Amino acid sequence: MRNEQNSDQVFVVVVNNEDQYSIWPEHQIIPLGWRAVGEPGSKETCLKYISEVWTDLRPLSQRRP
Repeated sequence: MRNEQNSDQVFVVVVNNEDQYSIWPEHQIIPLGWRAVGEPGSKETCLKYISEVWTDLRPLSQRRP
């Protein structure tokens, strides 16, 4: 069953210094070490954005030569 209370919730995409992505509720303070990127939107919109931009899931420190 779908939770209608959360269907209108707005999220932001956040990224940390290791280029790892997540979503965060827009109305909450973003945790230290993370910053917002892109535009706020629905959970589905934010997850779609992440799937398009986060193509290498290794942490940045593991990708550096």
